[in-house]
Amino acid sequence: MFDLRYPALYQINTRVWLTELSGELGRSATLDDVPDAGLDHLAGLGFDWIWLLSVWQTGPAAQAVSRANPEWRREFAETLPDLGDEDIAGSGFAIQSYTVHGDLGGVEALARLRQRLQQRGLKLMLDFVPNHMAPDHAWIDEHPDYFVAGSETDVVRSPRNYCRVQTKAGPLLLAYGRDPYFDGWPDTLQLNYGNPELQQAMIGELERIAGQCDGVRCDMAMLVLPDVFERTWGIRAELFWPKAIESVRRKHPHFRFMAEVYWDLEGTMQQQGFDYAYDKRLYDRLRDASGEAVRDHLHAGLDYQDKLARFLENHDEPRAAATFAPDTYEAAAVITFLTPGLRFFHQGQFEGRRKRISPHLVRAPLEPVDARLQRFYANLMAVLRQPVFRDGDWSLLKRMPASEGNWTWDCFIAWSWQRADGERRLVAVNYAGNQSQCYVQIPFSDLGGRTVRLKDMMGSAGFDRDGEDLISRGLYLDMSPWGYHVFEITES
Repeated sequence: MFDLRYPALYQINTRVWLTELSGELGRSATLDDVPDAGLDHLAGLGFDWIWLLSVWQTGPAAQAVSRANPEWRREFAETLPDLGDEDIAGSGFAIQSYTVHGDLGGVEALARLRQRLQQRGLKLMLDFVPNHMAPDHAWIDEHPDYFVAGSETDVVRSPRNYCRVQTKAGPLLLAYGRDPYFDGWPDTLQLNYGNPELQQAMIGELERIAGQCDGVRCDMAMLVLPDVFERTWGIRAELFWPKAIESVRRKHPHFRFMAEVYWDLEGTMQQQGFDYAYDKRLYDRLRDASGEAVRDHLHAGLDYQDKLARFLENHDEPRAAATFAPDTYEAAAVITFLTPGLRFFHQGQFEGRRKRISPHLVRAPLEPVDARLQRFYANLMAVLRQPVFRDGDWSLLKRMPASEGNWTWDCFIAWSWQRADGERRLVAVNYAGNQSQCYVQIPFSDLGGRTVRLKDMMGSAGFDRDGEDLISRGLYLDMSPWGYHVFEITES
């Protein structure tokens, strides 16, 4: 399983999942209540990884902040018009302790669920939040030096980034967790990566987490890079990630690390040992409907692309169904999930959910299923289960004008997949709002002297072409706005 070149991951909001299950059961559900049929369904769709969001223990301090913050409550009420305090558990990223939350059944229930996942060939991913902790974490009393301290001057100059905290050793001024471009998160306290003892303590937390799952998604992983941390806090810090990843892998050689990362630091995170880094740049270019920018992005080397996590939505981004127009959405999904990298899907995406659910909430709104999108994803996942898309060789293809002066050839993005066993696919997308024509250069030089059958695996198109003509002139395409083909190529 770990040798699979291009795996697929499904993100689940654990607390929302169990709230829905509790409603079905008529009692509080734990991880032990997750039905085998649901796990069978996920395995049958072709997933390799299940990321359970928000399994760690949160506490009353962060929950109180979440419930009292008027700006956050307005956002929560937009998601849940009938919002109640019981719907606001506090952010799953304001962690009080890296122990499985008691409401979820504790560490034993997680271990049993992990075993059931393993029986189905599924790997488990959990959260690691390196940048901050909840205000009621035990380290506040035991190791206050693990946190970034502030001064009275800091509070006056930047009151939204510092707070007064009562500890066993007395009152302290500490910084809220934050990134350098926004005000602090008032339900968290900032960890001090300039303290080598803190870094070692966080490595210890990672090692304990690694005994309970197969990989971690590291929240805002770039915030603890030395240059970013110093720019944010004026504190020099040693490199953390290379030694942390090396330490974990000494005990768990196959453990996987995925970085949430922005600011074009994806390559940096890969170089520091991460198996995958968020590909936010591709998402942004697809959302901006810039076919040329998308194609430029796909020219990057496979040593880089293979280690990108490609998505159309997650718990931080708005729902894809509310962001992309229907036709554009399908074209964007074909590009996202049929190119190299980790294929990253989000709970509710297949059903066309339109309301983003804050990680502070434990309940989702009722929304109708988008039947068209559901059918589209059923087809897409069936295609993705084919071995050629899982461990085949990928190549971006050259396009040529269909006729002199016809500029629409530049609207296409085309690529091929092939395996040594003869499986071949050609994918073409007209990522533009106009009808477009082009020739696509075919990379299969052995087609000469044969009749070639092209069958669209995501649509009804199918036709025969002369192999010699395909090699010499290329494949002619005339496609509607936002059109796409996923051709299986065989001998007729």
